[in-house]
Amino acid sequence: MQSTANHYAFTPYNVARWVIWGLFAIMLLVAPKAFSSNFSISMLTQMGAVMIVCLSYNMLLGQGGMLSFGHAVYTGLGAYIAMHTLNAAASGLLPVPVSLIPLVGGIGGMFFAVLFGYVTTRKSGTTFAMITLGISELVFAMSLMFSGFFGGEAGISGNRVFGQPFLGITFGPPIQVYYLTAAYTFVCVALMYAFTRTPLGRILNAVRDNPERVEFIGYSTQQVRYIAFIIAGFFAGIAGGIGALNFEIVTAEVVGAARSGAYLLFTFLGGATFFFGPIIGAILLVLAFVLLSEFTKAWLLYLGLIFLFMVMFAPGGISSLIMMNLRLAAFGRLRHIWVAYIGLGLTALVGLVGVAAIVEMLYHLQLNAAMGAEVRFAGMSLDTQASHTWFGCLMLVVTGFGLFELARRQYLHDWGESQEFIEKEIKRREEAL
Repeated sequence: MQSTANHYAFTPYNVARWVIWGLFAIMLLVAPKAFSSNFSISMLTQMGAVMIVCLSYNMLLGQGGMLSFGHAVYTGLGAYIAMHTLNAAASGLLPVPVSLIPLVGGIGGMFFAVLFGYVTTRKSGTTFAMITLGISELVFAMSLMFSGFFGGEAGISGNRVFGQPFLGITFGPPIQVYYLTAAYTFVCVALMYAFTRTPLGRILNAVRDNPERVEFIGYSTQQVRYIAFIIAGFFAGIAGGIGALNFEIVTAEVVGAARSGAYLLFTFLGGATFFFGPIIGAILLVLAFVLLSEFTKAWLLYLGLIFLFMVMFAPGGISSLIMMNLRLAAFGRLRHIWVAYIGLGLTALVGLVGVAAIVEMLYHLQLNAAMGAEVRFAGMSLDTQASHTWFGCLMLVVTGFGLFELARRQYLHDWGESQEFIEKEIKRREEAL
């Protein structure tokens, strides 16, 4: 009798992955130490919630190829469910601790994803996008009509501090809400990353790339989309529950099309083709809505211009730019192109300063003309009535973008040489094997 030996193969630990996740956890823990004001902590809490939302949205857009215009429906309805549960728990009707309120929001978001997703995922492409937009408008209209559940224009408010403290935790101080958010953020981000490595996550990518072949091998593309839609709704609802705890109020704005558009815009800006792209987009979203809106009334115009620029020159988002430069660094070519990057940055900055100055003066003339002719910009006073001010700003635009074009041509030359070198190096290594 011939005996067979058992052989066991052990997969080595991915050290880089452990390092990245460890750094992510440390960053969540120490962030309040670096930004300790209540305003900063509130911003960090919002960033954690928006990270979950953008990653859940990217589960549809980046991984499944489903362009949704109504993702805020599930964050918003999850927030409403969470707020009603919070009020019921505060009044003693439900024995739900504050720490589980975001999870209740997730269940609420998943419920409505089951309800609406059965209709929306029966179609794909443009039809899917239009159906999600219609549902978004329907829910927003209902939020103003049915004040018993939605609270009308005033919304629904609550108090997250009730009952006896547990180990001194009342969730009254913003720092305690932040660490609760940080815990949910880390777990949700890890779970959504794990989803990308599952067979369901892989077949979702296949549905995005070639739905006909997926149908041919025996899978139902509608069922795959539907399941992914439900999972995305669950995580979106968790983010909505976190938002309800953070602000202690939920209004109709959270289910509006503008909120859904923001999730789409910043997920794209961060980069839908890489897992970490929506995390970058979430940080940018909070910075834009909280900080940029305080500095200028034209912040939506600037966002539109940035989006237009990214679509034209970097459709893969910020994450794609990072990965391309990491590829250059891996082959030792980054040092050959950094001078071109400095030239691009400085010339673009000059041109953008001129554009921003003109925009601010135009906004001042339209909205604040009664306050005088002068407008403050970048620490300077600009006289909107003086022709030399407009001429100087226009010269900045022309000079900056003229030099930018020259720097861009040099950059393209250096970039082409670097890519050619990398391709030759790859072939040389393959032949050496």
